[in-house]
Amino acid sequence: MLKLRLTITQFLQFFIWGCWLISFGNYMFSMGMGDKIGTLFATAGIASFIMPTIVGIIADRWINSERLLGILHLLGAGCLLAASKATEFNSLYLCMFLNAMVFMPTIGLSYSVCYKIMNSYGLDTIKDFPPIRSWGTVGFIVAMWIVNLAGWGTSPNQLLFASASALALGIYAFTLPPSPPIRAQKGSSLMSVLGLDALVLLKEKQMALFIFFAVLLGVCLQITNSYGSTFLGSFSGAYPDSFAVKYNNIFMSISQISEALFILAIPFFLRKFGIKTVMLMSLGAWVLRFGLFGIGNPGSGMVWLTLSMIIYGMAFDFFNISGSLYIEKSTPSKYEASAQGMLMMATNGLGAIIGNLGAEKIINMHTTDGVTDWPTCWFIFAGYALVIGILFAVFFKYKHEKAE
Repeated sequence: MLKLRLTITQFLQFFIWGCWLISFGNYMFSMGMGDKIGTLFATAGIASFIMPTIVGIIADRWINSERLLGILHLLGAGCLLAASKATEFNSLYLCMFLNAMVFMPTIGLSYSVCYKIMNSYGLDTIKDFPPIRSWGTVGFIVAMWIVNLAGWGTSPNQLLFASASALALGIYAFTLPPSPPIRAQKGSSLMSVLGLDALVLLKEKQMALFIFFAVLLGVCLQITNSYGSTFLGSFSGAYPDSFAVKYNNIFMSISQISEALFILAIPFFLRKFGIKTVMLMSLGAWVLRFGLFGIGNPGSGMVWLTLSMIIYGMAFDFFNISGSLYIEKSTPSKYEASAQGMLMMATNGLGAIIGNLGAEKIINMHTTDGVTDWPTCWFIFAGYALVIGILFAVFFKYKHEKAE
């Protein structure tokens, strides 16, 4: 019963995101805002840079994590409702920025809630959490399919749907088992009271390097989510009847299906190969993800697009989930929520800001009269991932012990 309740939490957490994340680029393009897609998606990065650590500190010190999760989702429901009524870029940007400020920290917080509850009930997080988290991906997929089949890909209805889902999770979170904070003891320093003492983790060379490369890898994480549907939509003239064009959300969901399957393989790969090898696999998969986009098309190159969707599971999960588990196992319990927030700040914060704004600049540079040279753009992104992979292999020293 406990696992079911945590499964529902993860399902709804990512269902909300799936309602709009993949299709929102097409929605903006249909409203004449196609040249600002990266700018708007960078709001998630800005929010992730600021909010997860703050929210982690609050959860570690002052408010039950499950209550804070509920409050943030209720606020998010209001932001998404307001965004659905916005018709100009500035108002849409403000609403989605505020939504990002309350939604992005809930990803790491939802993990922390699960970890705390599982630990309090004596469950093994490495063994039991990945299957629970995989249902989050299922939720993301289900939301994508509903939006696509309902014809909401270029409609504000996707935001209304997301708002209703956020309201549901906001209420549900208050029913979860309590995850009380670890309050600072009397006589603790101001740094301890504020939760900022978690920064001492960066004094350890291994942790500092991990966070540094998390930023560099975070650049890759959201590029295809931001521009994937727009990229497939660009083939509407040459391949108007292609499944990948007509049902681009459903076709893109192959990535999330792959993600759900790769999550289940994480415990095996993490125990057998260790964090460094698993992250190298992720970086190699990102090279293939972008490179296959570069050579693919909905006609004769459909096989390459499909392979790119499949490889996404390894690219995304082998870093995202393994990184979260690595932080959980390498961090004292009193820093747990703060450390998860720090990882989110690095990947979905600073990394996402650089990635979205950089991708927007590169794509706009290679766009003439509304036509984008997509292969060149994807090859540039693939080259970046390759360079980061080589640097990570050389500089991140980590000795894996199979007994872990």
